[in-house]
Amino acid sequence: MQFSLGPVLYFWPKAQILQFYREVAASDIDIVYLGETVCSKRRELKFEDYFALAQMLRDAGKQVCLSSMTLYEAPGELRELRKYVDNGEFLIEANDVGAISMLQDQGLPFVAGAAINCYNQHALRRLVSMGLTRWVVPVELSGQWLCDVLSQSIISDIRDCFSTEVFALGHLPLAWSGRCFTARSENRSKDQCELCCIKYPKGREVTSQDGSQVFVLNGIQTQSGYRYNLVNQLSAMQGLVDIVRLSPQQTGTFDWLAKFKANVDGKAPQQLGNSDSNGYWLNLAGMATG
Repeated sequence: MQFSLGPVLYFWPKAQILQFYREVAASDIDIVYLGETVCSKRRELKFEDYFALAQMLRDAGKQVCLSSMTLYEAPGELRELRKYVDNGEFLIEANDVGAISMLQDQGLPFVAGAAINCYNQHALRRLVSMGLTRWVVPVELSGQWLCDVLSQSIISDIRDCFSTEVFALGHLPLAWSGRCFTARSENRSKDQCELCCIKYPKGREVTSQDGSQVFVLNGIQTQSGYRYNLVNQLSAMQGLVDIVRLSPQQTGTFDWLAKFKANVDGKAPQQLGNSDSNGYWLNLAGMATG
């Protein structure tokens, strides 16, 4: 079982991002995803910056993937996507089917991100025929669902053609919109957002009338209010999941990496906090903890 670090989902200042990836280079993470996946207006780092980081991390012994945006809305964004597709050195995580189309046109392999919504064995087989070498399971689906899909006869002859990755730590990316909810929360329009996301390095919390944290606003992305945490499910993933993904946290990312690695065989279970959940994986309500 390998461990990956997903792309930074929040809008952090450039200096903070560069420092974070220096720490990543010194860590024992196996796979690193780089790129802006949420909003093209977040330009603290450009493609050239991410490419330089990718080279640095590769030199540090990491496997590096460049992650595409999840929602493309303008021609300029597609031109930026073309730079990623044409990079010539690193595997691409496609988070939008437009990216898959570009990659397929060039005969390039790709990782299908969770936002591709591959829900069944037929879709999975089709994506493999298009060049998929790794897929990230949609975040709202359960371990039993994954087991059922991978055991289907239609998958058996291609099972060695791809690896399976599961999002296991972080606020779950649930939905994307043409509107920017963070801007709206400050009574701003999307076009006049003044990049207010940078004031919320962990996203902006949304609570219900009874005080429960139900969502986190992250620009155009809506995340789960509770942090998803599968640290105690790792032993059950053996033989089913190849890669476990941790989403970068503002603090504690590498502490959690150590906890995950220590509990691969279930010998170092962790106490989950009141704001942690694992319901989707256990086929429960998403906010539940089993």
